Amino acid sequence: MLSPFNYHPPLPPPTMDEKTGKTFVKNGSDAESFTPSAGNGEVKLVRQLKNRHIAMISIGGVIGTGLFLGTANSLRSGGPIGLLLGYMAVGSICYSVMICLGEMVAYLPIPGGHIKLAERFVDPAFSFTMGWNYWYNWAIILPAELSAAAVLIGYWDHKTSPAVWISVCLVVTVAINLCGAGVYGEAEFIFASIKVITVVGLIILGIVLDLGGGPTHDRLGFRYWKNPGPFVQFHGIPGAKGQFLGWWAVMTQAAFSFIGTEIVAIAAGEAKNPRRNLPKAIKRVYIRILLFYIGGTLIIGLLVPSNADGLNLAGGTAASSPFVIAIQRSGIKALPSIINACLLTSAWSAASSDLYTSSRALYGLATSGNAPKIFLRTSKRGLPYVSIGFCAMFAFLAYMGINSGSGKVFGWFANMTSVAGLMTWFGITVTYIRFYKGMQAQGFDRSKLPFASKFQPYAAWYSMIFCLLICIFSGWAVFLKGGWATDIFVTNYLPLVGFPIMYVGAKLYYRQPIAKPHEMDFITDIDAIEAETYVIFLLYVLPHGQPSEFH
Repeated sequence: MLSPFNYHPPLPPPTMDEKTGKTFVKNGSDAESFTPSAGNGEVKLVRQLKNRHIAMISIGGVIGTGLFLGTANSLRSGGPIGLLLGYMAVGSICYSVMICLGEMVAYLPIPGGHIKLAERFVDPAFSFTMGWNYWYNWAIILPAELSAAAVLIGYWDHKTSPAVWISVCLVVTVAINLCGAGVYGEAEFIFASIKVITVVGLIILGIVLDLGGGPTHDRLGFRYWKNPGPFVQFHGIPGAKGQFLGWWAVMTQAAFSFIGTEIVAIAAGEAKNPRRNLPKAIKRVYIRILLFYIGGTLIIGLLVPSNADGLNLAGGTAASSPFVIAIQRSGIKALPSIINACLLTSAWSAASSDLYTSSRALYGLATSGNAPKIFLRTSKRGLPYVSIGFCAMFAFLAYMGINSGSGKVFGWFANMTSVAGLMTWFGITVTYIRFYKGMQAQGFDRSKLPFASKFQPYAAWYSMIFCLLICIFSGWAVFLKGGWATDIFVTNYLPLVGFPIMYVGAKLYYRQPIAKPHEMDFITDIDAIEAETYVIFLLYVLPHGQPSEFH
């Protein structure tokens, strides 16, 4: 069999477009815009996301209210050590999932990402299930982030109806996405840069405050690790059992903070030179995990006691953010409003990413035949405007928070997103295990892939098992005596139950067997991917002697 790792198809000589002045090859692809016909009268997505876009999306693209606000409940439930260990555990799972995903999408950077890959390496029913689960995940979190943005604005303005601010944020979010992947990439680059600077600044400020550099000159050290203690006895349950349950309560919320890292795979269809840029983005994930999440939760545990009055998201304001609480306790007056403004850009950025991801997931479903073909419609610039418009309609769910309370509604959507996101990770690892077995069966050398990890396949099995365990026990607290809450039970277990139901239904419809390892397709689409990479190399690397921004 022809090896896909050293196949470079012959290319026709480059030609110049007289109107635009851009250099093209006759197959319709160039280094900036990859828009060949989809074969059905539609136009494919355009590769407009540059290296810096992909880098910033991977590092800070989905840092949002999970880290800045959600950690309040986690600290309250698990204590400083429980919070830190919970984020470390989910961080290790996240990294394992990302190296699985990175190996597949760097080799096959196709529109639809892991949704299309599941069709190749598992079966069409699994692709159908993963696709709709992933779309549901991002369609649901969009109104949550808009609600959070409205709540954060309420920190300054209590008189104006939240509906006004939800509408303003929604219009801006939709406008950014309708301007195309290039504008989205630029906006996300700016928003994510603000978030990265904010997190780094908060960590540095936290260290200064902990060492007594604040206005009160009170050196905290590890004071709150001793009193009220490193762990919280969950629901008053004594001993190690209560401490373990407190740590486990952190896991679902921590998952909500990490969910979205896989957005890099969805962006693969619109990334320039994905063979080079995507592996670099995957490798940067550990920076995000260690610096932002582990570093951030460590600082939170040092500065805020787990029994602080403000650690309750029921009120739904930024005053519940552990970072804001820490600054207020230190006696700094001006910073809370500044931090709140940064939190607002974070929620706004996350909403933009949510709409981008859900629309591309829906486009990927349509390319697989799992959604109506109308969602394949794109503009001449390669913008899937029908998918964007449809997904944007789900943002109107944010208006439920006007009567029910935005904080409470945000909690519902966060639970649903956490479980759906973990099931997405579960599906990615299952797809990778099949990918790995196919490579073995067909005698391919994984070391020659654009990206490969030495931790495989153990990392895949580890993350697959623990994703499933966290989902199964995500709503366990409702089974404690006196702890039953119907809304928590439904929002935690609805996505979990929906996954196997969708798979069984799709299996009965498609009636296709699971792909056998020796029959898996590792060749299709490789010629176009290799051709594009080769054109970029010829046009931008060789003439200049070094990689340009396209790399």
